[in-house]
Amino acid sequence: MSLVIIFLLWFFSSPFFALSQPTTSPQDFLLSCGDTVGLTTGRLKFLPDKDFQSLGNTTTLKQPGLLPILSTLRFFTELQARKYCYVFNVTQGDKYLVRTTYYYGGFDGGTQPPVFDQIIGGTKWSIVDTAEDFANGLSSYYEVVVAAVGNSLSVCLARNNSTTSHPFISAIELSKLDDSLYNTTDLNKFALSSIARSSFGDDARISFPDDLFNRKWNSFKDLNPVEENKNKVNTEDFWNKPPAKAFFSSITTTKGKPLQIQWPPGPLPNSRYYIALYFQENRAPSPESWRVFNVSVNGNTFFKDLNVTTNGVAVCGNEWPLWGQTNITMTPRNDMPVGPIISAGEIFQLLPLAGTTFPRDVAAMEELAKHFKNPPIDWNGDPCLPWENSWTGVTCNKSKHTRVVSIDLKGFEISGTLPESIGNLTALKHLRLGGNKLWGQIPEMKTLTALETLHLENNQFEGWIPQTLSQLPILREIFLQNNNLDGQIPDGLWKPGLNIQ
Repeated sequence: MSLVIIFLLWFFSSPFFALSQPTTSPQDFLLSCGDTVGLTTGRLKFLPDKDFQSLGNTTTLKQPGLLPILSTLRFFTELQARKYCYVFNVTQGDKYLVRTTYYYGGFDGGTQPPVFDQIIGGTKWSIVDTAEDFANGLSSYYEVVVAAVGNSLSVCLARNNSTTSHPFISAIELSKLDDSLYNTTDLNKFALSSIARSSFGDDARISFPDDLFNRKWNSFKDLNPVEENKNKVNTEDFWNKPPAKAFFSSITTTKGKPLQIQWPPGPLPNSRYYIALYFQENRAPSPESWRVFNVSVNGNTFFKDLNVTTNGVAVCGNEWPLWGQTNITMTPRNDMPVGPIISAGEIFQLLPLAGTTFPRDVAAMEELAKHFKNPPIDWNGDPCLPWENSWTGVTCNKSKHTRVVSIDLKGFEISGTLPESIGNLTALKHLRLGGNKLWGQIPEMKTLTALETLHLENNQFEGWIPQTLSQLPILREIFLQNNNLDGQIPDGLWKPGLNIQ
């Protein structure tokens, strides 16, 4: 069984209550999708998403009584795009909570919300299926905790085989987390997809400003007794820094009786999970204000002889295998005058990361996209990953370090220039850009030692043909006809096995 340390959601469902924002850090983003001017909800300011997304169409839902944050959305009709990405500037290595919110509202004239994928970075995060929530008058939100592997982080939507209408989105929130939060999980290998985050026994939902990191805590109650806590708790020393309000009430039971809860309420898919449980002694401070009990999950020991005091305590477990209904049992020590108690909990599904595209390739492709005046509309986000959602015209290898091996945009009517940074794509085998409107000089490419085909014909390139092309060891085709080039083909290119046009 996995390590437990002391110190997921498919989706969450929410009624029409306000969304929240954590700190005022410049690396926190709140976007109201489809909005044109932005909006303020309580103390929180949402920006319009137009500076982060140029694709798609926007609409305003006319449903009476709908909260402003749910009243607009952006939907994506461009069938030729492999994905629709929002890209945020972040700090490499920092940890972020990402929340996407969806409210269908019949924007497409139908009665059934479309089903589609959402992608975080280069990893397929989840399937967005909001039909059940919408039928119950609810919006849906999804959360994931992820570490930034570069200086940008993309949140993308994509069609799948079940998509019958248009992918859509109502809001995106990206919040920077402290280093201590969820620090027992290797976020270089996994993302944490939220399954449930609950305050036990309380009727109120908790969010910012009570939770400074913009996490949402839903109420959980069952048939067990509920007691209010008589002690304040300082959660600054807790690794995950839960809000103090999550300890205002607790679920408990009577003396000598085990406390059993089924949480989360629904069954879980067969996977591995991160579990964090929070406890606090609720009696007034005194020498007897503590209780000891064992904690088990589905019959397996989670923590033995847990001593819960008025200061509160948290226990965390990594990579716990779970499937179906989850039962948490707290068994008191025989000499305890009171039963066990629990205040709150979080559970995340471990989402294996799909890997990352080689950072220098990502930078080179982003630079190439900037130099093209009209690149393909899906040239945003990770250029290679997920494999089925790579950029149009881009092919990548499937290895530990994903590399760009082919760019084929023949006849796309692209204008612009070819930057020197193309030379950083050192795994590139095929560069086919014929039949476009590219101009300027052909850059040096002597570092492209894997290049086999170079097609730049029928463009508007000018200047001299780089002599260094003759140094490419396995180049077998070079097409340069119908440009505005000066001079002659370098002598070094006239060699056996090289097709020159």
